[in-house]
Amino acid sequence: MSLVTDAKVIQNKQVIPGYYRMDLAAPSVTERARPGQFLHVRCGSTHDPLLRRPISINAVDRRTGEVSLLYRVAGRGTSLLAGHRSGDMVSIVGPLGRGFTIPEGNEKVIVVSGGIGIAPLYFFLQELAGLGIKATVFQGAATSQQVLLGNEIKELGHSVFIATDDGTRDFHGSVTTLFENYLQNSDFAPGPGAGENLIMNKSYACGPHGMLRKLSEITARWGIPCEVSLEERMGCGVGACLSCACKVKTGDGGSVYHRVCVEGPVFQSGEVSWE
Repeated sequence: MSLVTDAKVIQNKQVIPGYYRMDLAAPSVTERARPGQFLHVRCGSTHDPLLRRPISINAVDRRTGEVSLLYRVAGRGTSLLAGHRSGDMVSIVGPLGRGFTIPEGNEKVIVVSGGIGIAPLYFFLQELAGLGIKATVFQGAATSQQVLLGNEIKELGHSVFIATDDGTRDFHGSVTTLFENYLQNSDFAPGPGAGENLIMNKSYACGPHGMLRKLSEITARWGIPCEVSLEERMGCGVGACLSCACKVKTGDGGSVYHRVCVEGPVFQSGEVSWE
């Protein structure tokens, strides 16, 4: 089956200033998509700009065959993408990349996001809800106006704690500080057994490089396995151009370069060389 598809735009609307959600009719994608994977999207109607843009899959509806992309307008490509209207056709390649590992039903799951990093994690949380798994979600944003999908995540049945850089909503500070407070402070926990006895089997994260590096340090100290989705610039999206290569550690103390678009974008946090 070809990975290249021309998908019809169902809707493309601004959800908050500078952030858009595009729903596409793409049943061939929804059949195969896994949380953490991405699509490589041609943003204009011509080959200018030449390179596609990698955009993580935000949600899928396998019943209707629709896939959703949540993206931030950050340059010419995404500005062109924001100009698409219902009925337009968009060329997409995917689903691409390695996604998150789906946990077992009895595992306690933590999810940590920063900014637009919530986009692929929402698809992951959708899948967890379908499996009857309830996660504890820590979501960071610059301001209260930039908290994306918080209510929708609660509607899936997950617990949500929010941190904002400017203190305009809930915790004032970084989401990693909020998460570490959760691990240390029994006031966050539902009952006895919090703090050093708190058991978290797996954690999953996506966000800025600095946030992921800090989270990697925290989860290593607490012995919590952590999968991180890296956000890197990509050229081809299929491993040919090597523009998204990142350094990862090897078992013998050395390092090698892996392609984020093929071997990732999801990696174990402990294998990433956070330089």
